[in-house]
Amino acid sequence: MYANAYLFYFSGTGNAKNVAEWIAKYLTEIKVFTKLVKIEDSKSIEIENDNSKKLVGIISATHGFNLPPIVLNFVFKFPKLKNTDVFIANTRAGLKLSKLFLPGLSGLAQILPSSVFLIKGFNVVGMQPIDLPSNWISLHPGLKTKVVDSMYVRIQNIIKKFTNNLINGKRNYIALYSLPLDIAISIISVGYYFVGRFMLAKTFIATQKCTSCQLCVKQCPVKALKIIDKRPYWTFNCESCMRCMNNCPQRAIETPHGFLILIWTLLLCIPSANAIKNFIINFQGSIINNQIIKVLWYEQLFYYIAELLVYFGFVWITYRVLYYFMKFKFIDTIISYTSFTKYNFWRRYKAPKRY
Repeated sequence: MYANAYLFYFSGTGNAKNVAEWIAKYLTEIKVFTKLVKIEDSKSIEIENDNSKKLVGIISATHGFNLPPIVLNFVFKFPKLKNTDVFIANTRAGLKLSKLFLPGLSGLAQILPSSVFLIKGFNVVGMQPIDLPSNWISLHPGLKTKVVDSMYVRIQNIIKKFTNNLINGKRNYIALYSLPLDIAISIISVGYYFVGRFMLAKTFIATQKCTSCQLCVKQCPVKALKIIDKRPYWTFNCESCMRCMNNCPQRAIETPHGFLILIWTLLLCIPSANAIKNFIINFQGSIINNQIIKVLWYEQLFYYIAELLVYFGFVWITYRVLYYFMKFKFIDTIISYTSFTKYNFWRRYKAPKRY
């Protein structure tokens, strides 16, 4: 059915990469010329815009119930092509309860890119969520090998069936089954894109176990790390793909859970937007007959932006302070020992390569 297939993928620790390689293998077996491209390495999109039948696949991890910004930017700039079908496959955090496999949620990870491709005139022929183990080690330890293997065996069969459907001209919109729940949590996706990911960028540290090998800097897909005082420093560009923490050979990259609990407790003490608004109104003497005058929408927006700037400033300052004091062994030890990620039971995660 297809003369050429182009599979573009973004993967933090290997799940989406494995999926892309499976699909490429199945397409190649039936003599479809298939090109596999890492989105982080793709400076330009080189696809001949001719009349041949083409298949384009976007395979990506899910961050904050959305595709990572690097993938969304890639989708937004994707050129219009003739006679081209598109599918979206997002790896997301599924669960396993005893022998029962539980699906994760996609949020906007399927809805937004599919809408963009439809607007650009593409035929969207596949929307397939893929429930593979989560790699978010900041929140939980990596799953046990037995559980990972069982999830991989199950998903590999699903991917083979999905690819066969594409080859045989059958459209597959499995992602739409969870559409009501995905729409319900879409506000979280938006919040993550504009706010959450910047906060999460400041939840990584390198302890004194760091040997300055700079593997994390070299492997970062968005060039979010830089070296300061011989240790990696995470900028706001970080997308929390977890590649650095999971791949660090010394397990030196950690999440300072104890410190973060303290910081978020202090954040709750910072005046909210409503408190800032009331302070300004009172300061201006705008209370008439003991009633606060109505605040216009653009004033509300101003207060909200002011609150976010206060939060961002607070997070950035505390992270800089932490980074400075981590050079002292005593502070480094306290921060490290109050992090779950220090201990061996908090397993790291790397996608298996044997499938």
